[in-house]
Amino acid sequence: MKPSRIETQKKLSKHSSIDYNSNAKMSSFRTKLKDGFLEGIKKGWGSFVWICKIVIPLSLLVAILQWTGWLNQMDFLLNPLTRLINLPPEAALPIISGMLINLYAAIAIITVVPFTIGQMTLIAVFNLIAHSLIMEGIIQHKSGMNIAKITAIRIGAAILTVLIVSRFLGDTSQSVTPVNLAFHTGFLDVLRGWAIGMVGLLIKIFSIVTGIMIALGCFKSLGWNDYILKFFRPLGKVFGLKEHTAMMFMAAEIFGLFYGGAVIVEEAKKEPFSREELDYLHISIGINHSMVEDPALFTVIGLPAFWMWVPKLIMAIIVVHTYRGLKYIKGRFV
Repeated sequence: MKPSRIETQKKLSKHSSIDYNSNAKMSSFRTKLKDGFLEGIKKGWGSFVWICKIVIPLSLLVAILQWTGWLNQMDFLLNPLTRLINLPPEAALPIISGMLINLYAAIAIITVVPFTIGQMTLIAVFNLIAHSLIMEGIIQHKSGMNIAKITAIRIGAAILTVLIVSRFLGDTSQSVTPVNLAFHTGFLDVLRGWAIGMVGLLIKIFSIVTGIMIALGCFKSLGWNDYILKFFRPLGKVFGLKEHTAMMFMAAEIFGLFYGGAVIVEEAKKEPFSREELDYLHISIGINHSMVEDPALFTVIGLPAFWMWVPKLIMAIIVVHTYRGLKYIKGRFV
């Protein structure tokens, strides 16, 4: 039996309604995606400019300091520290280079000086927690954590972590043959090398920061933030963090403090965080960040992956919960 005209019209009307709703939903999705994308571009550019104001002058200052040779003459300041953490005096130079410059400077030295694997491991563990202290410290200061406080916490955490790890690596205090690392490069050549390196770094910063901001903008427009926060809730409890710090935490853990700091500043503009919440977040990401790139730099030169990833992760959890406990005791009894 053929369907009647009325039944046919009903079916056509139903299909038309479904098509209309599908098109409306698709149009709404595209609009939200476009809005999120444009918002991310705008915030990404603002964050990029903010980071440039910190990175460019500081990196130039460090490059000049390195060129003068003053950095090589400062290693004696860390001799008491190297003795404390079961390392020879020669370990002071890569440690202070990592603390003041970056991980690449520390790696460049430990691959030239004939350190043992155990010594290189301890140097790496220290620098993975305490590196780029001036630049990253200023970024954390600008985004809510006192620079002196977070620097002291990171150095203290690095010392404690190395002391613990050294118990598993045998005698690492034996001296090594010194190597002359002095180099004579013209100042203009140094500036040229700095400028080329800075252009590459700024391109990387712009790409990552803008990408993060676009993703966050799209997540917000599409209403996906709630799902991310729900996923982060149990993980946040382990790290001692509130769930609404999820975006900032993940940005720092995946991409590092440069980019995490930019996200924190932007997120803090939208939602006010308490001083304690920012402190817990900054302590966690200060000790343990850039979980992909930083440890991989040292595993590439043959250091054990376990010691590059696990100690700083555990130390971040311990320090945050200890800090929370001290805050609680102070508020309860003082």
